[in-house]
Amino acid sequence: ETTIAWKMALENTLSPTALILSRQKVKDIPAKQNSSRFSDAVNAQKGAYIVQDVDGTPDIVLVASGSEVSTLIEGAEKLRKEKGLKIRVVSAISEGLFRNQSVEYQEEIIPYDVPVLGFTAGLPVTLQGLVGPFGKSIGMNHFGYSASADVLNEKFGYTAENVCKQIEIYLNEFKNNRKDIKHKNSILIEI
Repeated sequence: ETTIAWKMALENTLSPTALILSRQKVKDIPAKQNSSRFSDAVNAQKGAYIVQDVDGTPDIVLVASGSEVSTLIEGAEKLRKEKGLKIRVVSAISEGLFRNQSVEYQEEIIPYDVPVLGFTAGLPVTLQGLVGPFGKSIGMNHFGYSASADVLNEKFGYTAENVCKQIEIYLNEFKNNRKDIKHKNSILIEI
């Protein structure tokens, strides 16, 4: 992904470009079956792409960028095993580039009718446009703490265990909100 982003930055002559990198040791995202990580990451040129998918419609789509993607993958693997959930994980390096893609591509990556949870070590608002009106974005609203990455990740919930917990909370919220929306829509139709 970093190689693709660097290539994109060198080729971009129309707008500012920033590559924001971590100095922490980040787990590699596994390549898809019969692929390489580089060939998978070429899709980063579209702003967002699927790094892990499921057969059929996912129960939930998880969206992050950078080091948070590997945390989502860990949490997703745990919930797949424990709860049998069908979880898609999306890496979104640039909402602007993603929004420049066709609506069909955008809906292929992040379907409108599926719960979407964004996860960022930054401000939650940075993913709000991607998770949509029924989605939820989790992030930080404070900065300035200093400690090792492991300590901070544990303290602030950037762990596979917390990802699992947040997914379960959000899926319950989503289910209840959908019932409210359907109920309100049926009332509107009946009137």
